[in-house]
Order: sequence, then structure tokens, then C-alpha cells
Amino acid sequence: MEHSGGIQASLAGRYATALFELARDGKQLEAVGTSLAALRQALRESDDFATLTTSPLVSREDALKAVRASAEAMRLDPITANFLGVLAQNRRLSQLPAVIRFYNLLAAHHRGETTAEVTSAHPLNDDQVAALKTNLKNRIGRDVAVDLTVDPTILGGLVVKIGSQMIDGSIRTKLNTLASAMKG
Repeated sequence: MEHSGGIQASLAGRYATALFELARDGKQLEAVGTSLAALRQALRESDDFATLTTSPLVSREDALKAVRASAEAMRLDPITANFLGVLAQNRRLSQLPAVIRFYNLLAAHHRGETTAEVTSAHPLNDDQVAALKTNLKNRIGRDVAVDLTVDPTILGGLVVKIGSQMIDGSIRTKLNTLASAMKG
């Protein structure tokens, strides 16, 4: 797996690789992926959950209790629930967003897909995501998994990153380019 060398260079990458291997060996890649998507959503929507993962003031024991309760409430699969406990026990919950991103890269590579990191100003609907996947597949000649992020500061358009290639069609960049051209 060519991605794993670069991914394993970081702490979050090593955790993601361990989680991926557990899920793969247990034939639970999809279940873990679904649970991680729910966790990503919780990080975006719940200030309390986001604080739990980043605050140094939360004790190890309290973090462990909180992630166990959260995992049960969210009905996470057992592998992901146990993994969250390990992160809490090791005081590594702050690594969760990067672990999710790296896990998704490893899972996409395992499925023979290329992952595109897509940033939009507003959430994309299912039709827009499907059209984007089709367009990217035609462009690069492989199936594409899309990792969506919303960033209102780009104002509109999309920023697409596939590997080291970046396509910046954001309105913010276009306005900055226009401003630079007008300065002379």
C-alpha cells in the first residue's frame, strides 16, 4: 500500500493504520467507516463533543467515560467504540479528525479508489456529489471517493485536492486574483 508509508509518518496516521488493519482483518471496513462518518459529523455539530476531544482540562477518566457514553448513544460499531476508548486512555482524542481522514484514505485505496478532498462554501447535495464524482472519474480515469468539507470563507465554488494536485475554483481565489491584477 503506497499511501501507508507517508501516513504512518504521523501519530494520527499510525493510529489510523492500526484501526484500518483491525477493521480489515475483522471484515468491518464499512461499519468502521460509517461510525467514523458519524464521529466526524458529531465533531462538526456538537461543541461539547469537540471540546471533549481537544480540552486538556478533561481528565483521562472523564474522557474515557464520556467517549464510552457517546459511542453507546451514537451506536458505534465495537471496533470504533474500543478505538475511541484507546484514544481517550492515551490522551490522543485531539488526533481524531486526522485519524478519520487517514482512515478514509486507506479505505479508499483498499477499494481501488482515489480520494479527492473537496471543500465547498455550502454543503453539497447527493446529485452534486454524484456529478462531481463522475467528472473527477472522467478526468483521472479512476473511481473517486470524495471527502467533503464545508468552509464558508471560500464564498463559493470548490477547491479539489487529489494527491499533490489542487484545483482551486473558489470565488475567494478568483477575487484575490482579480484584486492583484487590478493593482498592476
